[in-house]
Amino acid sequence: MTAPCSAPRQVAVCGPRDCTHADAIHAAEVGRLLAEAGVTVLCGGGVGVMAAVAEGASRAGGLVIGVRPDTDRSAVCAGLSAVLYTNMGEARNAILVRSADAVIVIGGSWGTLSELALAHHRGDIPVVCLGGWQLRDAGGNPIDAGQVATDPADAVRRALGPTG
Repeated sequence: MTAPCSAPRQVAVCGPRDCTHADAIHAAEVGRLLAEAGVTVLCGGGVGVMAAVAEGASRAGGLVIGVRPDTDRSAVCAGLSAVLYTNMGEARNAILVRSADAVIVIGGSWGTLSELALAHHRGDIPVVCLGGWQLRDAGGNPIDAGQVATDPADAVRRALGPTG
């Protein structure tokens, strides 16, 4: 009998295309740290946080998969090892999140909020936030939308867990 194949860990890094300089620096460092840990990085394959995480991971020799919302080959960022062209618009966010063993959210935008919600709704993977959204219910009470990281190393440590 053959032993089951151990799939490599995959971590999705989500964030806005119009990100802050600090978010881009954080994303590049998260990408580098994930690559050094031997983790496959999943991202949206575009600009902003997506491009920064791809750059950080690819410079460290990591495998980076872009999950695109369109079929526009000219819209992909550098640093991707492979690209999935879904032509599904923001519905691709579900594919990105469902393909991950953990999700790190850096910064915030409406698309990033949908990825955060989808990841949290799964309930079976670590969801880590580095900056970005702080959610409250109708009564103004904070909503637990994931672990809050203090810096890129903390975000990666939380995403990978104790065996990281």
